[in-house]
Amino acid sequence: MSLDVYEAHRIGDLLRTNAYPGRGIVVGKTADGAHAAIAYFIMGRSENSRNRIFVERGEDVTIYPFDESKVEDPSLIIYSPIRVLASRVIVTNGDQTDTIYESLQQGSSFAGALEARTFEPDAPNFTPRISALLDLGVGDFSYQMSILKSADAQGSACSRYTFSYPAIAGVGHFLHTYHSDGSPIPTFQGEPERICLDGTIDEFTQEIWNSLHAENKISLYTRYIDLNTGKVESRLHNKNQ
Repeated sequence: MSLDVYEAHRIGDLLRTNAYPGRGIVVGKTADGAHAAIAYFIMGRSENSRNRIFVERGEDVTIYPFDESKVEDPSLIIYSPIRVLASRVIVTNGDQTDTIYESLQQGSSFAGALEARTFEPDAPNFTPRISALLDLGVGDFSYQMSILKSADAQGSACSRYTFSYPAIAGVGHFLHTYHSDGSPIPTFQGEPERICLDGTIDEFTQEIWNSLHAENKISLYTRYIDLNTGKVESRLHNKNQ
């Protein structure tokens, strides 16, 4: 049986069969070719991880504690997952957002910026750092995705993978931190998963939010960017209200 390397999955199908993908990034182009689509979600199993909300500040998104009195360790859970630098949009699962932003300002590349970072120091999981960068032009865009993960079970070295994509109408890519639930949690393997992008922003948002594990999901942010006008439309879901 041959493998169809161009097969695109429903993101809802991928999420419903995975109780704990962890944190996830989706980037792609809508089926009508008119919009760049972005999604970022977080999940959590501990009280510290679940005590978070997304807040939209202009073009950027920042994570804040829902109940500040319950914060145990903010170092790996409070950060800005989305920042905009001119015609570039950065999406990540940690404070490497700021590393990329500042490095791009200084003329570095996406991959070059991430050479200064490694996976998270949360042994024994060694959570990967996942990142994406959209380069928006007039009427079109391209994007890159990256994962930094431990090269072994001891966290002795970092493996770095960068993927570059042209924007193809109706196609997106989904990169997440964990392969599935477990203890320790197994790291994501392989290339970002190819998904269908064939609906409105509300359909896109609801497919993701409704497919995430009900107990473990925390927050979701989605954005559609009009490739001709630059107009931004967004949706935000916080489990904590």
